[in-house]
Amino acid sequence: MAKSADTDDSNSNDPNSNGPNSNTEVPAAGIGPAAAASYEQARDELAQVVARLEAGGLSLDESLELWERGEHLAGVCTRFLDGARQRVEDALQRSTDDAES
Repeated sequence: MAKSADTDDSNSNDPNSNGPNSNTEVPAAGIGPAAAASYEQARDELAQVVARLEAGGLSLDESLELWERGEHLAGVCTRFLDGARQRVEDALQRSTDDAES
């Protein structure tokens, strides 16, 4: 049975694991105890997942598990990028507010 990408697997918190079952939970940027995981780690693992899928030769279950992992990692990357975008917008707004004061 394939795991859902949103399933929290407390036994798989090794950030160096690159397997399809390495369901490392990466929170939104900078939140929670596992915040040490970075955008770069999620992006790099996503690239590895894509390469494995593109290489082929996997069973249907393996492919589905990798796909689900890739979807999860893409969401993680999106949350990190959204957080970074918000920080830039906030900094620009503060800069504009300071210039007007």
